[in-house]
Amino acid sequence: MTDPTAPKRRIVVLISGSGTNLQALIDAQNTPVLPDVEISLVLSNRKAAYGLMRAAEANPPIRTAYLALQPYLKSNPGKTRDDYDAEVGKIVLKEKPDLVVLAGWMHVFGGGFLDLVYGVKSVEGEQPVSLPIPVINLHPALPGEFDGTHAIERAYEAFERGEITRSGVMVHRVVKDVDRGEPLVVREVVFKKDETLEAFEERLHKVEWEILVKAAKNVLHEANQSNSEN
Repeated sequence: MTDPTAPKRRIVVLISGSGTNLQALIDAQNTPVLPDVEISLVLSNRKAAYGLMRAAEANPPIRTAYLALQPYLKSNPGKTRDDYDAEVGKIVLKEKPDLVVLAGWMHVFGGGFLDLVYGVKSVEGEQPVSLPIPVINLHPALPGEFDGTHAIERAYEAFERGEITRSGVMVHRVVKDVDRGEPLVVREVVFKKDETLEAFEERLHKVEWEILVKAAKNVLHEANQSNSEN
């Protein structure tokens, strides 16, 4: 059960596309599977991302923001990709989140973002965060397999060549090496004979939604325990 008197833990979600993973978090917030939680901001690096509409139409509506790499670089001559990452970090830190979720965020972060949220560096004129803010990412493959983009398609092609019989999904902590952070929740998904890529992808996505919510709950619980001990 959720506790109406409990302080809400704040989640910031970063997206790039349709936002089906975001929708799983929206549907789960303040239910027994993700209690005492509010998504305080959804940030997209694509202006047309349908996930922004999902956030705006949530009940209550969730605030949204947009910041894309190329427009940022174009309007800020001399700035770099790392500066862009730091700008995203500043937007996130203003929310004072308990958790950051990359849910279909199609941009690889470097130190500009991670150093800020993990408290290695600080925004100019401010103190660094006292405790690292957990950042987790959903990736449609098993640990160490098919890192990076188009993981589902590459796994399916490997299955068709007879190289593998299963793939899967994982939620992991975010580090500078792509999809190499500590796995938090991992689930295998076995291929079915004569299954199309589209059918496999549909089954995989349902597992993604389930484990993303589970991982968010676990990480928030862990962070809550850690904070109460300090």
